[in-house]
Amino acid sequence: MLLADLREQVLEANLDLVRKGLVLSTFGNASGVAHGEGLIVIKPSGVPYEGMKPQHLVVTDLQGNLVEGNLRPSADLPTHAALYRAFPSIGGIAHTHSEYATAWAQARLPIPCFGTTHADYFHGPIPLTEVMSDEEINGEYEANTGVAIIRAFQTTDPVRVPAVLVAHHGPFAWGPDPLKAAENAGMLELVARLAYFTVGLNTDANLLGKTLHERHFLRKHGRNAYYGQASAKE
Repeated sequence: MLLADLREQVLEANLDLVRKGLVLSTFGNASGVAHGEGLIVIKPSGVPYEGMKPQHLVVTDLQGNLVEGNLRPSADLPTHAALYRAFPSIGGIAHTHSEYATAWAQARLPIPCFGTTHADYFHGPIPLTEVMSDEEINGEYEANTGVAIIRAFQTTDPVRVPAVLVAHHGPFAWGPDPLKAAENAGMLELVARLAYFTVGLNTDANLLGKTLHERHFLRKHGRNAYYGQASAKE
């Protein structure tokens, strides 16, 4: 992908988070990666979304070293970079402090799958990271946040569950590109909200059965997926 195209996608992903009501003020950020070139494009730190242009975005390498841009990159860059290095399948990341997903993170609870809306996007519960140690927080905090997320996926496929809750902090979502990452961030907030109301209505609500969960996830994401329209062939 051309760097100019990636800049446009990352800008659109950031603006999409605002349109979806997933960020307030300057909270949150979206990024994208060109794995072939080893470059990350990310929102600048603390810059309002209004009036943001592609040229305002910051370009770094996969270690977080500045390559292009006059602005300081998002403070969460080391987290994004750690995930890109650990999970080559990820092409875009969106971090928000969206209301319901953040509430689950603050309560230190993974989001259970109670229904097919959740199953359409996530092949299992939304995992929660372990609480970071004082040493991790006082050290390279943002990089260690990435390490905590990576630890949470030791037995979970990040492609099939493209989101996580960082304990006491908030949600991260990702996808094959920045726009899909922003979409998954929106879906994460939706299922967090639905789960919150489900537990409020019935504290003994049953989890979605495995057979129905598999059917809904695989009809969209499986090898023989049939949901939606097939891509036009040349």
